Amino acid sequence: MAKLIPPGTDNQPAGKYIEVGPQGGVVKKPHNATLDPGDRLPPTSKEGNKWKKK
Repeated sequence: MAKLIPPGTDNQPAGKYIEVGPQGGVVKKPHNATLDPGDRLPPTSKEGNKWKKK
């Protein structure tokens, strides 16, 4: 399973991330984020959700 990362975490590897549930489950209409080196992960649409690298 891919590592789940909380929103607001700094210095993640550059790439595309998708919003997932607290334990990695599918979220309806998930947000997507594209990070450059040194960027911070944005907030999720619901408290407790996390980010997973695609």
